[in-house]
Amino acid sequence: MRLILAAGTTETALIDGISAAGAAPELTAHTPPADLEIVAYGEPTAAPVVPVSPTGCPTPAVVTRAVREVVGLEVTAVDAGLARPTAAPTVELGASPGEDVREPVAVADARETFERAHAFGASLPDDRLLIGETIPGGTTTALGVLVALGEPLSVSSSLPANPLERKRSVVSAALAASDREPGDCAGDPVEAIRLVGDPVQAAVAGIAAGALEAGIDVTLAGGTQLVAVAALLRHAGVEAPLSLATTSFVAADPAVDLDRAADRLGLAVETTDPGFDREEAVAMERYCAGEAKEGVGMGGALTVAEGELPAVRAAILECCERLGIGNGSAELRRSGG
Repeated sequence: MRLILAAGTTETALIDGISAAGAAPELTAHTPPADLEIVAYGEPTAAPVVPVSPTGCPTPAVVTRAVREVVGLEVTAVDAGLARPTAAPTVELGASPGEDVREPVAVADARETFERAHAFGASLPDDRLLIGETIPGGTTTALGVLVALGEPLSVSSSLPANPLERKRSVVSAALAASDREPGDCAGDPVEAIRLVGDPVQAAVAGIAAGALEAGIDVTLAGGTQLVAVAALLRHAGVEAPLSLATTSFVAADPAVDLDRAADRLGLAVETTDPGFDREEAVAMERYCAGEAKEGVGMGGALTVAEGELPAVRAAILECCERLGIGNGSAELRRSGG
């Protein structure tokens, strides 16, 4: 099985109070490149930061890397609009970073990105795929496309207290800037992405659509950002069976109703509890407190390693120690100034 990781950026992540993907807002653009390097090499090699939240919760990339070390999961990274370079090997889609969704157009090249991603997905030789993402601010853009499509579903958050009203306010401003009302993009998912989404959505939806049309079994590996992708696929007329693999942390979010999403979108949902509450480590405690919850394919990776979770937890702690966050410190290891 192969995990596809689409990585990109959106200026939406810089809106105050909506994301914990980085120790400070100005560092969020470095998070996706660093995530790809951690999954590929076990640590950042060119990115100048180790992504941690302000309280020291490590990026979910650490979990996905640990699964790779334990079970040997094959990973392919896709540049889906990175604003900063990465040293990890990537498939290039020619996607540009996304704008703030409060601009009239958030993803100017949404259709081109979707079409290139569709061709890539259709060309893959695999029987089964996991598809995940890394993009700070992605739950807000997920809410944007859900509202634009007219889907009455909510989103999770990388923060312990989900700033849902803040996100709804941002989405309302985004639709107003694009001269649209909720539901105006029903049946036109690429337009929803173009106006109020992000480039990673275009990439993941395109890859999934192409793979499904080629007869490949697809599991969306993530939380409510991937629920939004499932909605995009259904609004594109994709009727093939589709799965979502996520974590118990997303399922426990009171803002999230995975059963409703499953019913509306025809999703088979699998959740995995990684057992972080069994370890006395601040890094894992932050997940149990509701930080991060998902990302970088974590939920999908954990399903692959479900019989090896004690070994995965040990590998996570080793990876955190290697990255200088083994004691839960919120300090960043910087390189290159």
